[in-house]
Amino acid sequence: MVLQGKKIILGVTGSIAAYKSAQLIRLLVKEGAEVKVIMTALAKEFITPLTLATLAKNPILVDFFDPTNGNWNSHVDLGLWADAFLIAPATANTIGKMATGVADNLLLTTYLSAKCTVFVAPAMDLDMFAHPSTQRNLQTLKSIGNHIIEPGIGELASGLEGKGRMEEPESIVRFLANFLTPKPLLGKKILITAGPTYEKIDPVRFVGNYSSGKMGFALAEVCASRGADVCLIAGPVHLKTINSNIERIDVTSASEMYDVVMNRFYGMDGAILCAAVADFTPLEPAFSKLKREKENLMLELMPTKDIAAAVGDMKMQQQFLVGFALETNNEEENAFKKLERKNFDFIVLNSLNDVQAGFGFETNKITILHRTGLKKHFELKTKKAVAEDIIDEIETFEVPIAIGIKI
Repeated sequence: MVLQGKKIILGVTGSIAAYKSAQLIRLLVKEGAEVKVIMTALAKEFITPLTLATLAKNPILVDFFDPTNGNWNSHVDLGLWADAFLIAPATANTIGKMATGVADNLLLTTYLSAKCTVFVAPAMDLDMFAHPSTQRNLQTLKSIGNHIIEPGIGELASGLEGKGRMEEPESIVRFLANFLTPKPLLGKKILITAGPTYEKIDPVRFVGNYSSGKMGFALAEVCASRGADVCLIAGPVHLKTINSNIERIDVTSASEMYDVVMNRFYGMDGAILCAAVADFTPLEPAFSKLKREKENLMLELMPTKDIAAAVGDMKMQQQFLVGFALETNNEEENAFKKLERKNFDFIVLNSLNDVQAGFGFETNKITILHRTGLKKHFELKTKKAVAEDIIDEIETFEVPIAIGIKI
């Protein structure tokens, strides 16, 4: 839960997109955040306070005082309490008042009192969003330190189509989580390989493996969320990258991956070689489709270039290098041999004998092996959680220049 313990104020204004605030609260709470909701009076016309209070597990705040008992809702206390103030949806009216310092409701007075980072997710019709006044107001908010979560393009409540839809709750939570996550790898450059490679037999067939790339992509996202600039070299997979700190380079064959890795590793603080690179490639790929014959087809294979060994040879003292070993037998023995042979700082071992681990699964089970003989065993986890464990190990590993640790 990346927002565990974070205190977030959600401001909901009078927009049809207010219905999305229910899902937004649910996701924030799921990520471990404590949420307090401030609604404008008009927002109550679009979604009930009871709905949001039930999801947030906190009373909804609308007025400066509670008319039932006279308790004062202190905008000053709210502004001091929060780690982040998210206004979603933010109408053109509220954005204009924020930009000019108008304080005629609890949401706005809390905004003016807030000591935390403020995030604004606009929601309005496309002409209102594009109007020079709205754009000027958004620029004003940016200039004083607010973060604008750009609206999406799509069908609007008016029936028109264009830019103005409030960004989806999942993307907003991801934006907040990325901003609020500590950045211990800020300024570091990390190369990561992911996925399989396909070695061409003919124009329609290849030698490959079952790697989905999910483990490598999870590592890239975790590194980027912690501030690193990531160069992700990906084999042929059907996955998307989310974080803007990730430079993605798509390749197909082991030879292509080798060339890119050799070209980019010099400028890196370290590398994580997670790709399942093919060990062999056809000696003479056919230029046209091979036809089925009655006789057996003899396919001659030759070894591919050993990316891990080449990187291990060129690795400098201030760089770190982490490798992977997927084994089916004599697992630790084979992994330790690979660790030494490829000059890794540590190696991540996973076994095809473990249920729900390895290729294609959403989960993995690993053991981290160090050159000192140290072994760390981990339980079956999601690949995102496994990636967190691996990056934690890199951060604590004694590579002072690469990770910025003083020893």
